[in-house]
Order: sequence, then C-alpha cells, then structure tokens
Amino acid sequence: MDPYANEWLDLLVRWLHVIAAIAWIGSSFYFIALDNHLRPPEDEADTERGIGGEAWEIHGGGFYQVQKYRVAPRTVPEPLYWFKWEAYTTWLSGFALLIVLYYVNANTYLIDRSVADLRPWQAIAISVALLAAAWFVYDGLCRLLRNDVALGAVLLVLVTLAAWGVSHLFAGRAEYIQIGAMLGTMMAGNVFFTIIPAHWELIRAKQAGREPSAAAGLRAKQRSVHNNYLTLPVVFTMISNHFPITYGHSHSWLILVALLVIGAWVRHFFNLRHTGRTAWWIPLSAALAIAAVAIAIRPHGSSGGTPVPFTRAQAIVEERCVPCHSAHPTKVSVAPLGLVFDTAKQIHAQASLIEQVAVRTKVMPLGNQTGMTQAERDALGAWIEQGAKTR
Repeated sequence: MDPYANEWLDLLVRWLHVIAAIAWIGSSFYFIALDNHLRPPEDEADTERGIGGEAWEIHGGGFYQVQKYRVAPRTVPEPLYWFKWEAYTTWLSGFALLIVLYYVNANTYLIDRSVADLRPWQAIAISVALLAAAWFVYDGLCRLLRNDVALGAVLLVLVTLAAWGVSHLFAGRAEYIQIGAMLGTMMAGNVFFTIIPAHWELIRAKQAGREPSAAAGLRAKQRSVHNNYLTLPVVFTMISNHFPITYGHSHSWLILVALLVIGAWVRHFFNLRHTGRTAWWIPLSAALAIAAVAIAIRPHGSSGGTPVPFTRAQAIVEERCVPCHSAHPTKVSVAPLGLVFDTAKQIHAQASLIEQVAVRTKVMPLGNQTGMTQAERDALGAWIEQGAKTR
C-alpha cells in the first residue's frame, strides 16, 4: 500500500477508534458508578412498583433523579435508549486498525524475525486465532466458574501465559497491542453475546406478558462489571506503542502483566469510592507498584570501552536510520514524528532518544528493515555513553 494513503487510513481509523472507545468507556464508568450510588427508594410507592434503587445527581445546570428497577417495569417504555453501538464501533474500528497498521504492514510492525521467523500470513493467522480463542476461553470460564474472585485469578494466569507466549511470537509493540485486542474482544463479546441478548430477553418477556427472570439481568450485570475492570488495562495497551521502555524490554511480557494488574487495581479504587468507601491504600499501593516497575526496568549504562568516533556513529545512522528519518526519506513519505538525522547537530540533539529506541530497547528501526546489527547498536551506545561528541 502507498505509505501516504496508509498513513491517512491509520489516522482516520485511529481517530474513530479513540472516539468510540471514549464513548464506550465513559458509559461503562457512568453506569457502574450509578449502580454503586443507588440507594433504596424513599417513596414506598416506588418500592411497590418495582424500583430497586434510586440516585439524585446534578450535572449541566440541573437535577436528575435516576431510578433502577429490580427486574423490569410493568410495560416496556418508548423510546428506550440502548448502549451498544459504542462497543461495536470500538471493536470494529480497532480490528480495522489492526488490519491497516499491523496486518498490511506485517513485516514492519507485527513481525520481528529475531523473535520468531514468521511469514506475514502466519503471523496474521495466529493473531486472528488468538482473538477468537480469547473470547471462547473467557466465556467458557464465566459459565464454569461462578465465583468472580476465582475467575479473576484464573484469567490472570491465562493472560500472563498469553503475554509470555505472544512475546515469543511478535514484535514488542505488536505483543502489547495483541494482548489489548484480546482483552477488547472479550469486552465486546460480553456486549454482543451476553449483555444485549439479556436485554432482549427482558423485553421479549414483557412483550409476551410474562414476568422476566432476574437471571438474565444478573448475567448482564456480571459481564458489565468485568468490562469495567478491563477498561484501564486496555487503555494502557492502546497507548503503549508510545513507550518502548516497556515493550522493548527483555521482560516485556512481565511488565505488561504488572501494568495491567495495576490498572485494574486502580479501577477497583474508583468502584469502591462510588459506594462511599475510600480505600486510600489502593492508590498508594498502585503508586508504589509503578515505582517498583520503573526502578526494576531502569536502564544501566556501561561506561568505558573503546572510543567510538562520531564518523562511525554517523555512518550507522545514515545507513540504518536516515532512510526513514530524513527531510527526504526513501522508505516512508514523511519522517516519523518529524525526527530527521541529516546533520551532525540533529543526530547529537536526539542522541538520548537514539540510545533508548535503537540501543536499549532495539525497537528501531521498525522491524529492523534496514538490518542494523548488534555490533552497530553497541557502537552507537558506546558513542552516546562517551558523550555523543560530534568532534
């Protein structure tokens, strides 16, 4: 595909994906908070007509009284507003983004032959199969395990195994996106296969003159809560491609799992907060955990070694980096992030970035398309450690 057209597709699909995700996550946050805010109705008449809880809210210059039925109202109201298209659009645009960026450009973004020597069709087939497997395994566990704590523990083990396995199949940034897409597929599957069918079950029972079973609503509520806890972990994977210090690490899978758990833990704090409980130790422990991860993966340089002249470093950059990072690149239409290394001054100014992405995390060049060797990475690292001098 033409690089310019591909970049526009990436921009538009990513924009749609972010907008839809904001809408979906926003409604998830709101309704879980609303459920946690509900209190028994003050009016006995409301209790008699099936109201299970109510909440008063103020927003946008006005007061709202929100009531939730224990099961369903006597008749189905019209209009009845649904919350499903946000979820569907998020997943569809996310999968489209996988195609546009990772599948069309599999050799660049999906495959790292130093990790696994896969052909594009093999990598794509594995990626799609893992998306499907994520839903079927998760859904099966939900039906098998009734205890949410046990379910969460088993899922954590499986996500850890999946992260470890994917780290031995795909490039680092693709590893994180793949796990995020698998979690997102579980979330969208909850909406499509469980939550919305449960809503229809309630409506059809009322339309048929039957009293609907509360079981359908309880199933939907359980999956909705699961989605709520997965939101912050999935958001991290969505933005992870900006942080090579995580996915470029030799233990990237372990870092990913740690950050996913921290995200879900922080979400738990907000859910408790909406019930009136302030578990201050949760954000404190989350902050300490993040600090521990940051310290554990902090790069440590090795001083000394044979002096490397700038001419050697510049030759490596010109051969391996400038094909993309130039005012007139040969491999892309426009230099990524506007970074160019055409002059000694430009190379010196970005020395720390070059060290991070090309020497320590080795995520650049993307897919190692220009064939940078380990010896060249070591030489660049030594030049930078020795002061990144250009003279």
